[in-house]
Amino acid sequence: MKSVKRIAALLAAALALAGISAAAHADSLPDLKGRTIVAVTADDYQPLQFVDPASGKSIGWEYDAVNEIAKRLNAKVDWRHGSWDTMIEDIRQGTYDIGMDGISITDDRKKQVDFSDPYMLSQQFLLVRANETRFTDAKSLGAGNFLIGAQTGTTNFYTALDVTGTDDKNPSPKIKLFDTFGATVEALKAGDVDAVFMDNASAAGYMGASPNSFKIVGDPIGNDQFGFIFKQGSDLVAPFNAGIGALKADGTLDALSKKWFFDYSNKS
Repeated sequence: MKSVKRIAALLAAALALAGISAAAHADSLPDLKGRTIVAVTADDYQPLQFVDPASGKSIGWEYDAVNEIAKRLNAKVDWRHGSWDTMIEDIRQGTYDIGMDGISITDDRKKQVDFSDPYMLSQQFLLVRANETRFTDAKSLGAGNFLIGAQTGTTNFYTALDVTGTDDKNPSPKIKLFDTFGATVEALKAGDVDAVFMDNASAAGYMGASPNSFKIVGDPIGNDQFGFIFKQGSDLVAPFNAGIGALKADGTLDALSKKWFFDYSNKS
C-alpha cells in the first residue's frame, strides 16, 4: 500500500518536472493596476479546491496559488462557483476570466480555451477502500466484475474507459457515472463502487483526510499537466505565466504543496 506521505512525495517531485519556468522574479512581474479578475472553481477537487467541512469556507491549493499570484500582479480576485460540466464553455464565452478544477492540458481543450503554463504534473492512481484485496492494480480491476466510479468528461473517466477497453460513445457498464468527483469518492467509501481513478493531488488529500478509509494499489497510470484556463486570446495568460514562474522560483509552490498535501491532511 502506498501511503499519503509517499503520494505527497511523488507530487512534490512532479512539481519539479512540470516544465514550469523559474525565470520570472517578483520585481519584474506585470502590474495589473488593481484589476479585478473573476475566477471560477467547482469546489469539488480536494485538496486543490473544496469546502472545508469545519468552517464552510472554500479553501485549497488553487485558491492559495491564485490569490498569491494576483497579489503579486497587483490584482484582486472575485471568486465564483461553477460546475465542471460547463466550466470550459463558460471560460470560452468569457463568463469568467480564469477557471480551475485540476484541469489537464489537452490538445482538444486547447481548441476551446487558452492554458497557462503547467503548475503541476499529475499521475493517475487507483484509489480503493482500505480493506480491498480482490484486485491489486488496474489490469486486474479491468479483468474482473468490478464497478469504477467516474465523473463524465474528466481525465479519470477516460482512464476508466481505457482500462475497460471502451469509449465515451459506448462506455462499459463497469463504469458508474456521477455528477461530481466528490460523489465518486463518497460512493467508494460507501461500497457503491469498487475503485476510483484520481490524480496524485486528490489521492493525497482524500487519504490524508480519511486515513483509515482508502489506499492506493498498483503503479501510477500516465501523466497529465494541470493548467489554469482562459478565454482564447486573454491578456491574462502572460501575467499568470510570469506569476507561476515567480512562485516556482522562490519555493512558494513547494510550500503550498507541503501545506495542502501533507500538513493539512495530517490535521484533517
